[in-house]
Amino acid sequence: MPFSNVTPEIVTEFIITGFNGVEHPRTIGFVILAIYAFILLGSSINIYIISRDKHLHTPMYFFICNLAVVDILYSTSVSPIMMVILIADMKTISYKPCLTQMFMFHFGGVMEIFAITLMAYDRLIAISYPLRYHSILTRTRILGLAVATWALGSALTAIFTGTADRLPYCLPALKYAFCDYAALVRAACVNPDEYFVLSTVISFFALFGTFTFIALSYLKIIFAVVKISSPSARKKMFSTCLTHLIVVACVFAPPFVSIILTRLGLVLSLKERHILLIGSCLGPSLLNPFVYCLRTKEIRSQLLRIFKTVEPTI
Repeated sequence: MPFSNVTPEIVTEFIITGFNGVEHPRTIGFVILAIYAFILLGSSINIYIISRDKHLHTPMYFFICNLAVVDILYSTSVSPIMMVILIADMKTISYKPCLTQMFMFHFGGVMEIFAITLMAYDRLIAISYPLRYHSILTRTRILGLAVATWALGSALTAIFTGTADRLPYCLPALKYAFCDYAALVRAACVNPDEYFVLSTVISFFALFGTFTFIALSYLKIIFAVVKISSPSARKKMFSTCLTHLIVVACVFAPPFVSIILTRLGLVLSLKERHILLIGSCLGPSLLNPFVYCLRTKEIRSQLLRIFKTVEPTI
């Protein structure tokens, strides 16, 4: 049916049908609840440890703290609504809260890649210009970089939200697991392909722009490390960079897999898309705090010190 022959409706709420037909929804809901709790716990511990120890008030730990805040934001954007749908079987969401949730989800996704890009920049300066590290990454500069990325992320995400808010809607049902740009566009009385061009352009800028910067940064880091004669210094730098590379792989792997599968002509089912989308949101947010707790010596030692000071009372 041509879109011009479809009469728009005044939609005041949406019905989220993405989990319809899922077996054992409450079990899945409690699994998501457990993952969300671990994300909040791990990220909060990192933030607490870094904020309480003045020796960790350095650019690197500031950016780790920034990533922890983003992880909390990103996971919070989708976890509560999925838990309500799966555990409480409440599938409706009002129009404005749906737009708000969509904004938070895409904002969290953009900020996730911006946060690890800032961390790559920090490693680049630390290894390539060690003697000028603190003169380049001053408190004013790192705060400026953080504020700039949050402002840019807000601006890019506002484009999605503003576009979705102006769409004429034909269907009150969303076939996806939560409110996101694709779900709202497909529920509108418009040709979705025209509106997906916008998301493709923004995603290309955010995804490939940051990935290119990170890749070039690590090429320069490799050349800098090769020039170091001390094996112990090389090992220390490699260990520090490996932690960040694990995080980079977790963040960029899901969207790149999706892009590669699409280019190969494979069409993902709604169930497969949901798994990939939920995994790309909760997976890195769950892994990030534990990677830094386990692989960063200073955070690990501070965590052990906290546990040792908590003596059991009889």
